[in-house]
Amino acid sequence: MARKAKKRRYSRSSGSDVESEMRRYKKGTAKSGRGGRGGRVKSRKQAIAIGLSKARKKGKKVPKKASKRKTSKKKTSKKKTSKKSSKRKSSRR
Repeated sequence: MARKAKKRRYSRSSGSDVESEMRRYKKGTAKSGRGGRGGRVKSRKQAIAIGLSKARKKGKKVPKKASKRKTSKKKTSKKKTSKKSSKRKSSRR
């Protein structure tokens, strides 16, 4: 039988980091950007992302960031037609 893929897991301590960041967000004191110099955090998702980022920096068990999927264009096989460059000798001037 095929093995089931393991679910991504977060450590409990990383959950507490997210929890504390959510408290700050609800109070209205959570800020984004380097050193909190950015604006106020406006969305729940942003607050969660900040909490997880802080947990990663501390070295806690947090799955890697989801990589952005590259939308690759379909490769169409174009036949290269070699154009013969026939330079006409202009004898008439």
